[in-house]
Amino acid sequence: MSLPARISIVTLGVSDLKRSTEFYQALGWQLAKASMPDTIVWFRTADSVLGLFPTGELAADAGVPDDGEPTFRGVTLAVNLGSRAEVDAAMAAALAVGADLVKAPTVAEWGGYSGYFADPDGHLWELCHNPGFELTEEGRLDLPV
Repeated sequence: MSLPARISIVTLGVSDLKRSTEFYQALGWQLAKASMPDTIVWFRTADSVLGLFPTGELAADAGVPDDGEPTFRGVTLAVNLGSRAEVDAAMAAALAVGADLVKAPTVAEWGGYSGYFADPDGHLWELCHNPGFELTEEGRLDLPV
């Protein structure tokens, strides 16, 4: 299996979740029902989902320091896959072509399965399976609003 060429979620690390949520709502973006306003919020876009999550908590989830070093820029890019096996296969494919393993895939406290790799420039990608998020036949997230 190769790594699918798609972006499912862009999660932005933010310093003030409430302020950032209000900003994107002011742009006219619709907050998804899956949001947890004090923890993480989700917005559907045309072909992906934008997540807003406090920067320190985002760094902790990826297992990297939040010390301003270039290894973490406050943004992760995610590819959601249909199963844990697909996560493992996609991670192996990424590592085989030179990605750096940041966090091996593991069961997450939210019930899913995820791991992180860095591309050659240090951009973080999460490969994950979230049993609560449905995927369409095309592999797009089907996140209700």
